[in-house]
Amino acid sequence: MSDPNAIEKRIELKAPVSRVWRALTDYREFGKWFRVKLDGPFVPGQVSRGQMTYPGYEHVRWEAVVQKMEHERLFSFTWPHPKSFEKSAAPQDYSGEPTTLVEFRLEQTAGGTLLVVTESGFDKLPEDRRLDAFRRNEGGWTEQMKNIEGYISKNHVAQKS
Repeated sequence: MSDPNAIEKRIELKAPVSRVWRALTDYREFGKWFRVKLDGPFVPGQVSRGQMTYPGYEHVRWEAVVQKMEHERLFSFTWPHPKSFEKSAAPQDYSGEPTTLVEFRLEQTAGGTLLVVTESGFDKLPEDRRLDAFRRNEGGWTEQMKNIEGYISKNHVAQKS
C-alpha cells in the first residue's frame, strides 16, 4: 500500500550506478537536468542554495538542507514549501516554512540503474496548502524523471564515444 503523504517515481536508466550518482550529486550536473543554478557542492548537514532556471520559476530561490549522501546508494534533502512561489520584491525567507524529505535511491539492474525518487512528509504541511503542494510536486517529479533520463541518455552516450 502506498503512503498517501508521499510521492514515488521510478525509472530505469541505461547507465551504471556511478554515472547516475554523479548526475544526482554533482551540483553542476544536478543543476543542468533539474534546471537550477546552485551556489556550490552538496554537503550533508549544510544548506544548498541557488536560483531556479526552470521557465516560469526563475524568480524562485532554491534552498534545501542536504540530509544524506550514501555513496552510489542514497542522496536526500529536505526543502521548504512556502505559502506562495509568486514573485515578490522582498527576498524569500524559507527558514520558518514546513519541509518535505526528498530521497533519491539507486539500485543496480541488469540494464543499468533503477532510480527511485520519493518525496514524503506532506502531512506536515498546513492543510490549506497540502493538496496544492502534493499536486504541484507530483507533476514536477514526473517532469524531472524525464529530464534526468534525457540528460543521462545524452551525456552517457557522449562520454562513451
